[in-house]
Amino acid sequence: MFVFLALVFGLGFVVFGIGSEAGTGIGDLLNNSGGQSNGGVSVSDARADVEKRPKDPEALRALATALQEDAQTDEAIDVLNRYVVVKPKDEEALRELAGLHLSRATSLAQSAQEAQVRAGYLTIGSTFTSPLQLGEDGATLPPDPIQNALSTQASSLVNDAYSKAQAAYTKAEETYERLVKVAPDDPNVQLELAQASQQSGSYPKAIAAYERFLELAPDDPSAPIVKQQITQLKAAQASTAPG
Repeated sequence: MFVFLALVFGLGFVVFGIGSEAGTGIGDLLNNSGGQSNGGVSVSDARADVEKRPKDPEALRALATALQEDAQTDEAIDVLNRYVVVKPKDEEALRELAGLHLSRATSLAQSAQEAQVRAGYLTIGSTFTSPLQLGEDGATLPPDPIQNALSTQASSLVNDAYSKAQAAYTKAEETYERLVKVAPDDPNVQLELAQASQQSGSYPKAIAAYERFLELAPDDPSAPIVKQQITQLKAAQASTAPG
């Protein structure tokens, strides 16, 4: 019923420990998404400053931080997107932006999974009951229109929820790809890109990034898990290949 769940999230999301001491893993990004402190500047003050100086990187950075501290993630993402246009090689900001996209995607994926559970309860009647037969000629009652409507609505809600989660994972993937260009030899970035790509359904990109991670950090403690992920992704690719 919900193919997206099986194809994109079926392999699960693996959070690795990263070998580089200076690096920031996905877990760190999610736990510290607020970034650097802005000295207690309020959202309203920071927003007013940006209105006066809409392309000033310091003003944009301060507003993004204030929004994160106020748990306004969606707007913080928008402001950070504006910031990295002005400062396209700011590695810290790109990491932060990718982490916000990833955090949002994870939250949306959880909501989608909850929607699927609710849909299962709503459609349980149509799933487990056989049509009622009338007489000996094998005639059956027509499908219940209310049950059909509930099933259609539930399916639509779940598919919409997973589509939003996939879009957010794709945004994270795109941001990590930008980060790779700034820090091409950082194994942390390769691993984070691989995980974001895996969750967005971009298996070839995920495999390439995992393999690049192994090239950069072959002795990392995460290497055995990474190799397992590569094997699983290649198997998933093969099973979904046409023909």
